[in-house]
Amino acid sequence: MAISTVGVAKAVFSLLGCSMLVFLIYTIITDGSPFRSEIFTPWLVATVIDFYINVIAISVWVAHKEYSVIGAIIWIVLLICLGSVTTCTYVVLQLCNISSRDPAQYLMYNVLVQHGAENDTTERKCPCIVIGRIAFGILGCIMLATLVYTLSIDGLPFRKELATPWMVVTLIDFYINVSVISTWVSYKETNWLSALIWIVFFICLGSLTTCVYIVIQLFKLSSEDPLYHVYAESPRKQVRRTSSSS
Repeated sequence: MAISTVGVAKAVFSLLGCSMLVFLIYTIITDGSPFRSEIFTPWLVATVIDFYINVIAISVWVAHKEYSVIGAIIWIVLLICLGSVTTCTYVVLQLCNISSRDPAQYLMYNVLVQHGAENDTTERKCPCIVIGRIAFGILGCIMLATLVYTLSIDGLPFRKELATPWMVVTLIDFYINVSVISTWVSYKETNWLSALIWIVFFICLGSLTTCVYIVIQLFKLSSEDPLYHVYAESPRKQVRRTSSSS
């Protein structure tokens, strides 16, 4: 069961990554470079900001997951440049590191958390929890301000003329990253209803919801807790799975 789940996940994220790469190449061929001032409508700018706030959230996970600073920097640069293509590649590589001997209930834990993090006492000396609360609180406010400002100057985004080639490809890129974050939220939440509600908010409000969710998770922890507790499964869900498997 564990191996089949990993296999399906690899196939899904490989397909998403390859699809995004095809869309990106096609858009460059048909519409040219994205580095042109005339394509940056207010809603495209807002979408790019939305996209990169989610990239920051994913980059924090990657930086925590990687053992070397150089490796983390390389992955973060690739995330900035290639977006969800890099996200999907990284997720697939983490899935490839899963051992067939790992219990099924720990698959997501092993994908999300650096091996040996639970035994690392140095994390407790770093005020990552407090810094994270402040940083993602600020990012959430920036996204909210961007959203309100863009609505006030350019109206609703549901207009045909806004669907330019680079807007479409940016939205695809954005929502592939959202699918990765939603997978994490589904793992974290104690029931499917709450997970579904959060995912709907991710789809509707993007990185604003990401920031709110992360800040909530951070406030559930004390300032002395290690950072990996943000990614790890909630204690109630862990107990429920343990009791159901016994």
